[in-house]
Amino acid sequence: MKDGFFDAVYDVVRKVPCGKVVSYGQVARAVGRPRAARQVGWALHVNPMPGVIPCHRVVNKEGRTAPAFAFGGSGVQRELLEKEGVGFDSQGYVEKEFFVGDEELFRIINE
Repeated sequence: MKDGFFDAVYDVVRKVPCGKVVSYGQVARAVGRPRAARQVGWALHVNPMPGVIPCHRVVNKEGRTAPAFAFGGSGVQRELLEKEGVGFDSQGYVEKEFFVGDEELFRIINE
């Protein structure tokens, strides 16, 4: 059975541009469930189509990768992002310039 919330999360994440990231909270707000950031994380953890649904482009609000990235650990998530040109600071966080802003995200998902 399909889950409407999970499907909505996947639809948003599919639209995140290559070389950019969004936070779990941004995705939650974009699907109309602003307090559901953890549920977004779970939806991405059970991503049925890795590669098609680019869950590696979702990080926490500080820019940290997932410590238990579902498809190989945080090192794999970082490698995938770096291959797309995403930069990291000296502490290992995604640099702010690679985040899609809320307004830009809402524009992208409504195109």
